[in-house]
Amino acid sequence: MASGADGNGGPRADRRFLRIGCDFTYRAEVDTSTVFQVRPVRDQHVRVTNERLSVEPDVTMRHYVDLYGNLCSRVVLPSGLSTMHYSALAEVPDATEEADEDAPENAPDDLSDDVLHYTLPSRYCLPDVLADEAWQRFGGHPPGYRRVQAICEHVNQHLTFDYGGSTALSTAADVNKSGVGVCRDYAHLAISFCRALNIPARYVFGYLPELDVPSDGAQMDFAAWAEVRLGDRWWTFDPRNNARRKGRVVIGRGRDAADVAMATTFGGPALESMVVHAEEDFASARR
Repeated sequence: MASGADGNGGPRADRRFLRIGCDFTYRAEVDTSTVFQVRPVRDQHVRVTNERLSVEPDVTMRHYVDLYGNLCSRVVLPSGLSTMHYSALAEVPDATEEADEDAPENAPDDLSDDVLHYTLPSRYCLPDVLADEAWQRFGGHPPGYRRVQAICEHVNQHLTFDYGGSTALSTAADVNKSGVGVCRDYAHLAISFCRALNIPARYVFGYLPELDVPSDGAQMDFAAWAEVRLGDRWWTFDPRNNARRKGRVVIGRGRDAADVAMATTFGGPALESMVVHAEEDFASARR
């Protein structure tokens, strides 16, 4: 039976197909070592095929898996103009993300060793700085899924989305004070409040298509959200959109955005353009 088809050879009703990818164009004064993180991780309910990853002009590319299980690619961008291109076909479930309002919090002593560090401060997430406010605002909420949702609702209402409202150096405490940020800032602030309450939370970024939701009219970009450990699993929370969605394709997970940068350059090349795409591929669904 062909992938993506039912027993009669038609499209599977429970799956959908996405064209995902991105293009980065740089201008460098000198050859510059760079790490790209644009390929989806494999530990999710997403099937990735037809991957194409290249740099023009052609350069040697090396691949590795980082400490968090993310797929990374190393290249040396040549001096002058160069473009990194990535594209793939992603088959995703035709279902909104799971939720369980009764999912419980875990006591710190009950957390596994590999989860415990997601309760600690990191470069952009500052539970120690925001602890007093976190306990004042959310300490009285019943522990569990509903308390995390209350945190996300607060962050969604407190922050105003603005591409120029924060910088690459802005922490969760900075945007909490300014009230302005982008999706990574929403995630950092919600994660910080969760960690302040001893709830493990990690930063996630990836491709987020507009499946069965109205278009917001904005240019497509990478999206950032959070995963929170409740009970025996991680749950997806999206303080930026404050809604359960379809079609998320995870690229990277880490403590915060410093762990999962889409591009890390060991030098100062100028990013001249960036294009991200994640849209439904109806032709693949009909095959």
